[in-house]
Amino acid sequence: MPAAADAWRFQFHPEVWLMIAAIVGLGYYVVRVVAPVAAPAGAAVTRRQRLCFVAGVLLLWVSADWPMHDIAEDYLYSVHMVQHLLISFVVPPLLVMAVPEWLARLILTEDSRASRMIRRATHPLVAGVVFNALQGLMHWSALVDLSVRNGAFHYSMHLLMFTSALAMWTPLVSPLKEMQLSEPLKMLYLFAMSIVPTVPAGWLTFAEGSVYPVYDHAQRLWGVSVTADQQAAGAVMKVLGGLYLWTLIAIKFFRFSAAQRQADASERRRRLEDDTLTTADVTAEFERLGRPPVEHSRPAE
Repeated sequence: MPAAADAWRFQFHPEVWLMIAAIVGLGYYVVRVVAPVAAPAGAAVTRRQRLCFVAGVLLLWVSADWPMHDIAEDYLYSVHMVQHLLISFVVPPLLVMAVPEWLARLILTEDSRASRMIRRATHPLVAGVVFNALQGLMHWSALVDLSVRNGAFHYSMHLLMFTSALAMWTPLVSPLKEMQLSEPLKMLYLFAMSIVPTVPAGWLTFAEGSVYPVYDHAQRLWGVSVTADQQAAGAVMKVLGGLYLWTLIAIKFFRFSAAQRQADASERRRRLEDDTLTTADVTAEFERLGRPPVEHSRPAE
């Protein structure tokens, strides 16, 4: 175990730099080479998609490179949970939202094996089960120990978690509307995604002693005890992760409610307009009925 003083010593991770370079290179290739040929005129990549791509790549770099990676791997499990939160809940939806609709249709509308595999993997039931199963597996003590001691295994597990998160977020923010759930189902789906992380979060928060021996060492960064570190990790999962998902649920609920109210108001206005009696309607009805009969007064007796 390295000394706490080494926590801020720069560590170069070439695999991370290669991964980021590959993603940026792919984005550049799509914009400069594919878009001029395949994208509709004037609809290559929007400003919002560019911002999502840049934010997603930067946050992925922050979560996978020094210093967060080194602190998470060697010192604090709570920082490891911040890594998981970024890789699972923040970066994937940003990168999915960065994909233009024309590019998604180019990839997924062809009847190829890759297209069929992507559609199956991003089915809400499949994606949700796989994602949550991996989230639970990631907290198994033997895997945590192996992940800390073996850098290649660590990156492999993070890559697997990141891939499953991309699939999990697709039914929510897919560039293809037909692949998205309805708004009520999106809220239910997000609620389901918020349940499983509470189990290991509660376990970490209320456990007595050291849950992960690999993090129980004499060199304590910033003086954080192993118990406080575990409780902080549980708080990251339960409070930050849960609050993040429930905030998304609340936003979707209020937007859905506003849209429903607007639709109801439009329907009421349409019915009111249909039921309004105009002068032209009255005139047309009189013409249809003809002149009313004239009642002759009877002579006085």
